[in-house]
Amino acid sequence: MGSCDPVLLGCLLTVFLPLSAFALIMIFTWRYHKLSMAISLVASTIPLLIAWYFFFTLDVKQPIIYNFNWLVSDQVKVPFGFLLDPTSVLMFVIVATISWLVQIYSIGYMGGDPGFGRYYADLSLFALAMLGLVISSGLLQLYIFWELVGLASYLLIGFWYEKFSASEAGKKAFVVTRFGDIGFFMGLVFLTLYFGSLDIATVNSAALTAKMPPWLITTSALLIFCGIMGKSAQFPIHVWLPDAMEGPTPVSALLHSATMVAAGVFLLTRLFPLFAASATAMSVVLVISTITLLLSSTIGMVATDIKQVWAYSTVSQLGFMAMGLSAAGLAAGTLFPGYYHLTTHAAFKALLFLCSGVFIHHFGTNDFFVMATQGGRKLLIPMATITIAALALAGIFPFAGFFSKEAILGALAHLPNKMWLVLGLFGAFLTAYYAFRVIFVMLFPKEKYDKYHLETDPHAHAPAHSHGHGPGPGFTHDDAHIHPDAKPGHEHDESGHGAGHGHDEPHGVPWVMSFPLLVLAGFTLILGFCQGSLEKYLLGESAPHHIEYGLLVSAVSCAFGGIALAWFDWGRRGAKCVGFISYVPVLENFFIQKWYMDHFWRWFLNTFIYGIFSRAFTYNDRRVVDGGVDAVAFSTVGSGRLLSFIQTAFLQYNLLFMVLVLAGVGIYLLMGR
Repeated sequence: MGSCDPVLLGCLLTVFLPLSAFALIMIFTWRYHKLSMAISLVASTIPLLIAWYFFFTLDVKQPIIYNFNWLVSDQVKVPFGFLLDPTSVLMFVIVATISWLVQIYSIGYMGGDPGFGRYYADLSLFALAMLGLVISSGLLQLYIFWELVGLASYLLIGFWYEKFSASEAGKKAFVVTRFGDIGFFMGLVFLTLYFGSLDIATVNSAALTAKMPPWLITTSALLIFCGIMGKSAQFPIHVWLPDAMEGPTPVSALLHSATMVAAGVFLLTRLFPLFAASATAMSVVLVISTITLLLSSTIGMVATDIKQVWAYSTVSQLGFMAMGLSAAGLAAGTLFPGYYHLTTHAAFKALLFLCSGVFIHHFGTNDFFVMATQGGRKLLIPMATITIAALALAGIFPFAGFFSKEAILGALAHLPNKMWLVLGLFGAFLTAYYAFRVIFVMLFPKEKYDKYHLETDPHAHAPAHSHGHGPGPGFTHDDAHIHPDAKPGHEHDESGHGAGHGHDEPHGVPWVMSFPLLVLAGFTLILGFCQGSLEKYLLGESAPHHIEYGLLVSAVSCAFGGIALAWFDWGRRGAKCVGFISYVPVLENFFIQKWYMDHFWRWFLNTFIYGIFSRAFTYNDRRVVDGGVDAVAFSTVGSGRLLSFIQTAFLQYNLLFMVLVLAGVGIYLLMGR
């Protein structure tokens, strides 16, 4: 390892450039919007080129590791450095590509926003955190970047902080994910105390060769999984993710595609040998991820905010990825199916959000029923690309999602208990339904949607700006139907022009917004056919695949069944435009209330956090801490007042007191003899 090593230089630039861009913009250039944008774009373009260069030229079958002793204490060594292997390099490419495309797209989407410079500074901070996380060689270093990701997401979600709901959503995301991160940190503490190393390669090697006791493997894996649950929004701490939609739509694409939320699944992949060494840990992951898949899919069926539909879709797909990884761990498989789905999902989920952003930018509302009635299908490029992305999400051939979903279902099929496969197929059915519910409403708008508040003037649901009522600290979100993604306090839509801009020009999508859509659509079309190449890259070889026709027919039937049911409910000429779940009102309301998870967290906070811990800490602070300090003060003052009686300013009294003291001392000494 030399000072001129180009690989090491590339890693250092990957971290240094976004950090420099963030500092320069926040300190010097935030008032100069174009200059701030240029600095941020340069700082994201160079890591993009480095990532693709590493992907195509580096031979990482044997991991390339740069380690420096960062903290050394007794027998514990904490490294700082970089780890380049197939897992990290592929994620490096995904994060760098999505971040760059989002920055290009934001030129058009955020144009005219007063916080334009600050927005690009926050994007640079986010890129620094994610890229640093991906190539970290040690778990403590990874944890630091992990927390920086949380900070950057807080800043981006609450970017329009003048709007109450946005500031509350940012705080909610930051606080809820801390619940999981506490567990993650405790897992690192256990590894440090009982294993003595936080080097990722060392930990994985020790788990593979059984150099770690089983109890330590299980305990540390479960604690680290707490952090994964928080970051990847797994049940029951998933409640922050839908409210994160309060941020600008490009932020939603950045957080919900391959970057922030996928960091949890990436960590599960990064430490796959550790998790796979514990059947208990893998079983817990499988149960939690399956619940997450089904819960989020059912809520996505009833949401009317287009961004919330894709947000719950993200939660469910992250659960699906974790199901694939846990199935591989339990059935002695490979991590490829889950990680492959992370890769394909990055493309089509970012595409879904960015397409939605075009509609929101154009119509000034997040409600896709309003978009449909106002002519959303006339926006040809976003309508075509969002349909491609929905086909991939539903798992339709030949789009990328078909191949990665089949790989995960194949992993589930190898589990002894076929219940997991059935639940996975049911999740695929629900996914196809809610995805094409949006598409059919947009493509075949009806005059009236009785269930969705459009009997009157639909424009009433498309305000140019909204201060609204956000999720609040109580983890509830009352404005369940419409969350206008608009700049608060400005009488214009998000393009910076007058409200309603673009309605007379239905094809006027700026090229800086169309270009990322076309690139992501291209990835969605070709990634499925790269399955063998990616498997060979990740695992060193591409195993022969035996087509299980029964499973294939079942999966395709579930996907087409969901689409057909969505067509029956929403697309056909005589559709009633109500979901099939509306025939069971109790269940529909249960899904609309998001399984009452926000209510549960409100109760949990009031009962345990505020009612027990906060009250106990307050009592301790006021009575013990403050009381102890006050007692010392009062005793000092009291003793001073008592002793003040001795000082009377009369010399004879003072001499008498001295004689009495000396007499007392003399008597004591005489009695002692």
